[in-house]
Amino acid sequence: MKKALNLARRGAGYVSPNPMVGAVVVKEGRIISEGWHKFYGGPHGEIVALDKIAGNAKGSTLYVNLEPCCHHGQTPPCVNRIIKEKISRVVVGVKDPNPLVSGKGIEILRRNGITTDVGILEDQCRRLNEIFFKYIITGLPFVTVKFAQTLDGRIATTTGDSRWISSLSSLKLAHKLRSEHDAVLVGCETVIKDDPELTVRLVKGRNPIRVILDSHLRTPLTAKIFRSLEKARTMVFTTSRAPADKMEMLKDHGIEVIAVSDDGEGVVNLKELLRTLGHMKISSILVEGGARVITNFIKEHLADRIVVAVAPKIIGKGIEAIGDLQKRFIDEAIQFREKETRKSGEDIIFDIRTGWNAY
Repeated sequence: MKKALNLARRGAGYVSPNPMVGAVVVKEGRIISEGWHKFYGGPHGEIVALDKIAGNAKGSTLYVNLEPCCHHGQTPPCVNRIIKEKISRVVVGVKDPNPLVSGKGIEILRRNGITTDVGILEDQCRRLNEIFFKYIITGLPFVTVKFAQTLDGRIATTTGDSRWISSLSSLKLAHKLRSEHDAVLVGCETVIKDDPELTVRLVKGRNPIRVILDSHLRTPLTAKIFRSLEKARTMVFTTSRAPADKMEMLKDHGIEVIAVSDDGEGVVNLKELLRTLGHMKISSILVEGGARVITNFIKEHLADRIVVAVAPKIIGKGIEAIGDLQKRFIDEAIQFREKETRKSGEDIIFDIRTGWNAY
């Protein structure tokens, strides 16, 4: 199963909104084939593995990190092929949460005389596809909030300079996270001050959809993000308060402009933003800033994961990473049970699952 999980990870950033699936076929104590889901619309991991040994899998055991599908989607049901190949046993990491499958694939295999064991490395299998689990159960994208800060909690100096707080290793991590999410989101202040391109350059991977929060459409057309539309789909989320002429101008330049309700304070309603992105089949989003955007996602408990790179630097007065959360006593501080720490160059990475959204 560990091998199946490692194979499945190779599909990260390419199979969304499908889950990552790896498969290993074992016969007489040795691995005779393996495969993984490589791209959305392509064959699932089980099929890739079985295609390599078509007609020679009889009596073998198939290990797969997610329950084999039993419905027609982009591809035929995997259970039909498993039955056809006369597999003797299937070992499943975790049940598929998709209502079209959810135990039905396992039931079909058992009805056809195939021994089927479920729940092997279940927690690891669920974690691998946490994005898929949230999206398929709630219809909302999985939200990762990521930022780099100094030891004293600053994401920029008083002049707004932030290049570069973190190490090259941490910058590569940021680009890896971009490649693994369907979309990357920033506020208009970040675009105006930093002029980012929001593409994947430091690692191999696809460019995410670029999303800008701009309640009053202040982002200039000269921004890099608007001058590189060929590199990635680009959206601007705004409100009804935005100037109609600016909205039309952006649309005329090939930029998607989507108006949603405001939150009562004149800025984009984040819950409606997430619902809209979910309807667009965007299953995951990486929130990169700035401070107000990060604060609002945390304040409204909309983040599923928080990744913070802490650099061994102190700059004193500057722009704080997270603004006022209305916490007046230490025992009101937000705490997390599930967190990992690791080194990244000179930095320390805090990788946290918030547990705020049950799915």
